[in-house]
Amino acid sequence: MNWRRYFWPVIGIAAVVFSLWLLLHELRGISLDDVWAGIIAIPARGWVLAALSSVVAYASLAGYDHIALLHIGKKVSWLFVTFCSFTTYALSHNIGGSVFSGAVIRYRAYGTKGLTGQDVGILVAICWITFVLSTLFVSSIVLLLEPEVIDRFSGTPHHKLSQAAGLAMLLVVAAYVFGSWLHLRPLRIGSFQLHYPALPIVARQLLVGPIELLAAAAIIFFALPVSGNPGYFVVLGVFLVSFSIAQISHAPGGLGVFEVVFLAGLSHMDQVGVLAALLVFRLFYLIIPLLIALGVVLFFEHSQYSRSEN
Repeated sequence: MNWRRYFWPVIGIAAVVFSLWLLLHELRGISLDDVWAGIIAIPARGWVLAALSSVVAYASLAGYDHIALLHIGKKVSWLFVTFCSFTTYALSHNIGGSVFSGAVIRYRAYGTKGLTGQDVGILVAICWITFVLSTLFVSSIVLLLEPEVIDRFSGTPHHKLSQAAGLAMLLVVAAYVFGSWLHLRPLRIGSFQLHYPALPIVARQLLVGPIELLAAAAIIFFALPVSGNPGYFVVLGVFLVSFSIAQISHAPGGLGVFEVVFLAGLSHMDQVGVLAALLVFRLFYLIIPLLIALGVVLFFEHSQYSRSEN
């Protein structure tokens, strides 16, 4: 069992090392001064809109937990859920392995509100389903409207294949909605059972989840240079591919993996400008939320310690 315990962390670190090597190879002609000049070149309007987009993204992520709690019928104060969700995603996005790290953080927080291990397991499952469902839904729309997005990675046109893939993803989402309408039986794994979400829950999943993805991609879009910018939907498509691969790699924070894939998707643009936009994304979506989350964790643990002393 020991090798299984370390398998994914090793895979994640290997992905980071390999991706950073590729990234350094791709950017070998770019100096730190060039990158700094690219960051300075971002207008104030771009900074403000990128910052607002990050707020919308994390507000939507908080909706994941609210939806899951509504599904399992547990009442927890709105403020506590919002802070818990924000902290969970801010930490798990940086740590990597968001499902597992998020489960640990949620169990520690929601356990103080009376939720059992099974409750937290269901909550994590619903949040994960919301993310996957939203990714499939938004990706299907992008592939149907902008099928040439895949061409940016393959180098050859595959419009019909892209549209077929988009239609297949949309059918998966439709099947999920149809399953909810049919009231399918719960999934049982031993004593654990996951009930199919009701239609009102599914409607919330298909609203809140896509908003988070749209807002996260907007952080980069607003920070990109105007020159050569392919438009929001293309940037969104490149973001979905990059973010998904970074998640699959289990690399902490998707470090290196996200950048390599994104630069490949926007290879026609000025690489300095793209890299500057990616750094803005890391600042607003990863670094600043991580610092705030660490403060929230310290405050939470201090309050729990003080309560146990009294």
